[in-house]
Amino acid sequence: MKWEGHEQSRNVEDRRGAGGMGGTGGGRRLGGRGIGIGTIVVALLAGWVFGINPLTVLGLLSGGETGAPVATQAPAPAPPAQDRAAMFASTVLRDTEQVWGQIFQAAGGTYREPRMVLYRGATPTACGTGQSAMGPFYCPGDQRVYFDLDFFDTLASRMGAPGDFAQAYVIAHEVGHHVQNLLGITGKVDAQRGKVPQSQMNALSVRVELQADCLAGVWAHHSQQGKGWLERGDVEEAMNAAAQIGDDQLQRESTGTVRPESFTHGSSQQRMTWFKRGLDSGSLAQCNTFDTPL
Repeated sequence: MKWEGHEQSRNVEDRRGAGGMGGTGGGRRLGGRGIGIGTIVVALLAGWVFGINPLTVLGLLSGGETGAPVATQAPAPAPPAQDRAAMFASTVLRDTEQVWGQIFQAAGGTYREPRMVLYRGATPTACGTGQSAMGPFYCPGDQRVYFDLDFFDTLASRMGAPGDFAQAYVIAHEVGHHVQNLLGITGKVDAQRGKVPQSQMNALSVRVELQADCLAGVWAHHSQQGKGWLERGDVEEAMNAAAQIGDDQLQRESTGTVRPESFTHGSSQQRMTWFKRGLDSGSLAQCNTFDTPL
């Protein structure tokens, strides 16, 4: 992926030097719960079966409003100019801003850009305390995506998904949750929480996650058209990452048993299929996971 030299986002906060809690307000809840690729590290390293935690999408989605962001603290400074990992994340985020800005504008709307927070260990969010073990996640309550960049080393070394476009896919997936929040999808799904059986909530969670995969593919389609920065093997890197974080793969690795009824993110095949669907079509309309057989 030929990412160097491209514009970087200004919406990146670096809390990595602010201590374990990234500043004030740790653990405070202001509405909203996080949506993330989240539990994949926990599932692999801690041996959870399907990784329910407070910042993922099983009983999870935003309890707050989808309108104005809720701030937990003053924005942290931008990352150092020569931090290569932060430069990469900032570059990908900037491209998602440009792509989704154009898509929203074409539809007569306005895209509200999320902020990206880089942290280590733990950090306060509007969804409660975010922790590195949860992996990357999006918090609807403050409209921020949260990353401990060490996750990408885990993705490559422990999960068998190396490559810069694999990392870009993860970033685009979390931004996909932000798009869902802006479109009101997060709130509609959240409204079902407590009204439907757990099995149905699991199924809704899967559809939310697969849609975020599809939206990541839509971004990649338009990004490649605009920049032509993908190289041979890049798409395969993203597809491999999607396969490695499928619920069936994670359950097989952690317990040796696959329990489809407990899936919250979708199988490896489903995740690859929906990412590829968005990538091939570049169409938001092709990402309706809620009215389409999985």
